[in-house]
Amino acid sequence: MRTAPSTASAGRALPQAAAVLVTVLLLLVIVRLPWAGDLGMHAATVQRLRHSLLHPGNPLVDADTPSPYYSPWMLLLGCLARLTGLSVFVVLRLAALAGLGLLVTGVRRYVRTLSPHRAAPALALLALVFLWGPLLFDWSGFFSLNSLALTVSYPSVFALGLSFHFWAWLTQALRDGDRAGRGVWLGLGALWALILLCHQFTGVVASLGALATVLAARPERSVLPRLGAGLALGAVVLWLWPYYDFFALFSAGADLEAVHRPLYQHLAGRFGLVLLGVLALGLRLRRDRRDPLVLFFAFGALVFAAGGLTGHYSWGRVLPAALIPAQLAAALETVSAGQRATGVSPARARSGPWGRAGWVCALGAALAVGAWAQAGTLGYVVGRDALPGAVAAKYRTPWVGYHWITPWVRYGDVVMARTMPSRQIPAYGPYTVAPGYPDFFLPDEARREAAVTRYFAAGTPEGERRGIVRRYRVRWVVGGRSLAQPGLRKVAGGPGGQVLYEVVR
Repeated sequence: MRTAPSTASAGRALPQAAAVLVTVLLLLVIVRLPWAGDLGMHAATVQRLRHSLLHPGNPLVDADTPSPYYSPWMLLLGCLARLTGLSVFVVLRLAALAGLGLLVTGVRRYVRTLSPHRAAPALALLALVFLWGPLLFDWSGFFSLNSLALTVSYPSVFALGLSFHFWAWLTQALRDGDRAGRGVWLGLGALWALILLCHQFTGVVASLGALATVLAARPERSVLPRLGAGLALGAVVLWLWPYYDFFALFSAGADLEAVHRPLYQHLAGRFGLVLLGVLALGLRLRRDRRDPLVLFFAFGALVFAAGGLTGHYSWGRVLPAALIPAQLAAALETVSAGQRATGVSPARARSGPWGRAGWVCALGAALAVGAWAQAGTLGYVVGRDALPGAVAAKYRTPWVGYHWITPWVRYGDVVMARTMPSRQIPAYGPYTVAPGYPDFFLPDEARREAAVTRYFAAGTPEGERRGIVRRYRVRWVVGGRSLAQPGLRKVAGGPGGQVLYEVVR
C-alpha cells in the first residue's frame, strides 16, 4: 500500500528543513568565528603571505624555512588580504564561507551519484554532522557539528568540500567511460593534487575514496591510460609546488605521533553512533561486494587500525575515511527503506529485516543523541548566558586571543611566550621564539623549545635569560605577574593575569 503523498512530502521536507537550519547555524557561527585550535596558525600563514607572497618564511618563528601551511588555498587568501587590505580575520571569515559552500554543495553532488531520492542529500548532511557519539569530539578534518563550528575557516574544511566534489566528478567520469575526454581526467588529477596540497590528511582521505570509487566502477581498459595520465599530472603538480617539498612529509610522522595519540582513545564514546552506519554498510555489502561506500570504509578502517597497532598514531587522521561512508550509508539505507514503503523501486529498496520504520526510528534516535551531545555549539552564536543550564554545560568556551598586545607589539617583533600563547600571538603578526605546533621543517625546533623552557624556569640565572633574549632578538615577553625581573618593563595586563613586558635593552 502506498503512503499518502502528503506523508511522503513531509518525509522529504523534515530532513531538508533540518539541514537548512544546520547550515544557517554554521553561517551564524562564522560571524563570530570562535577561536580554538589551529586558527592562530592559519591566521599567521595569511599574515606572512600578505607581506611577502614569494618568500613568506616560517609562519610562526623568525626563520627562513618552508611550511606545509603554504598551500594554494592559503596563497589565494594571502593575495586577497594583500590586494584588499582586509583584516586577516575578515579574510578567514570569507574562507569559511567558501569552505562551507563547497562542503554543502559537494555533499549534495556526491550523494546524488549514490541515490536519486530527493531527501538523500539533506539526510546525508545530518548524518555527517550528528552521527558521532555521546562524547564531544573536535578535530580538524572531522565533520561533526561542533568540530565544523571551530574549524570552518580551516583549509581542512575547504579540502573536504573539494573532496566531495572530486568523488562526484570521478564517479561521473567513470560512468561516462570513453565519453569522458582526456581533459576531464587531467582536471581530476589536478584537483587531486590541489586537495593534497591544501590539507595533506584530508588528501589521504580523498585518495582512499577515489580508490574505492575506481575499484567499484570496474573501469574499461580504454579508461585506464587516461586515469594514469591524471595521476601523473597530479604527481607533477605535487612535485612542482614551490612553497614546500610535499614528498618530504612522508618522513614527518615520527614528530606527530604523540599529538595524534588521542585519536585512538574513547572510540566508543566519540564514534559509537556510527555503528548504525556499519550495519547499513553490511546490508550494502550483501547487495554488492564492490559497493563504493563499503570499499571506502574498508580502506579507512584498515589504515586506522594499522596506525593503532604499529604506533603510527598520525595515521588516525584517516579516520574520516571510515566515518564518512558509514554515515552516508546510514542515511541512504533509511531513504531506500522509505522508497520501499512508498512503492518506489521495491527491487532496489531492500533494506533488510528492519524495514522503513526501523531505519527511520533508529537513525532519528541516533541523530537526536548526536545533536544533544553537540548542543553547546549554539553558544558560539548566542553566547553561553543565553543557553539553558543543561545546554550551557556542554558549551566549551573559545580562546580569548591576544588582541590586547597589538597596541604595542608590531608586525615581525619576536615575543617570548609559552606554548599556548605561541599558538595565538603570531596570528597578529609577531613571531614567537618557539612554534606552538610541531614543525617538521624547522631544524632547530627542539633548541628553541628548550630555550623557552629555560627562560621561564624559576632557577635560571639572569645572564642565561639575557643570552636567550639576545640570541632570538626578543623584544617582548608574555607571562604572569610573578615574572617581573630586571631587564623587563611591564607594559600592559591581559586576561587571566597575563602581563606583557617589554625587554629593556
